[in-house]
Amino acid sequence: MRLRFLGTGTSHGIPVIGCPCPVCTSGAPANARTRSSVLLESAAARLVVDTTPEFRLQALAAGLTTLDAVLFTHAHADHIFGLDDVRIFNWRTKRPMPIYGAAETLDTVRRRFSYAFEDGQRGGGKPSLEMRPVDGPFEAAGLRITPLEVRHGELAVTAFRVGEREGGPELAYATDCNAIPAGTMDALRGLDLLVLDALGKGRHPTHFSLDEAVAVARELAPRRTLFTHISHSLDHEETNAGLPAGMALAHDGLIVDL
Repeated sequence: MRLRFLGTGTSHGIPVIGCPCPVCTSGAPANARTRSSVLLESAAARLVVDTTPEFRLQALAAGLTTLDAVLFTHAHADHIFGLDDVRIFNWRTKRPMPIYGAAETLDTVRRRFSYAFEDGQRGGGKPSLEMRPVDGPFEAAGLRITPLEVRHGELAVTAFRVGEREGGPELAYATDCNAIPAGTMDALRGLDLLVLDALGKGRHPTHFSLDEAVAVARELAPRRTLFTHISHSLDHEETNAGLPAGMALAHDGLIVDL
């Protein structure tokens, strides 16, 4: 199983429009962050978690030629607004794209992309989507996936625990959260890789700060932790130099083989 970070930035992206701060103007490749998304590859298939506004550019950067499924964590704009670009994969496979997520998330996606579900305008002008609500473990693209609830302020967001085979390595992806219910904490133990929201230096009403995310990672004790959904308050190299062993900021294009 392979994980590629398509994007690791917060909703503004980095650099932030018109921002003169040291991170936004640094020119360091690892400080250039598109909106947060990952690509998961099994032995036989590929899926993405979230389709950001830069999804087309992220797919080009990753050399993505096939896609078998999309998982959504929630329906905020920075996580869904690239969905229209999956239509190139519809054209190649002649099949709808399976879209997995909580029922409430998929309902919102359906409203935001209502044109995709209306009759007419055929010929590649809109994506073909097959909504698959999930409220328990499921399989997609050859991967065993368990959806888990985390809290993004008052909003429930779906984290995913993923493995390719029974007894094999497992990872979890938990973006956009500032609280994790006890049951989800229990379900996030024993991981080979934890990917966790760590917005920045200060406290935030809907995201973990870096210090809060480090504390969660210490409690869960995965073999490795990578932080994502990162704001311009964190310089990549400077921040990584001060993190505990086994923890680091992810960056766009980072590939992890499990």
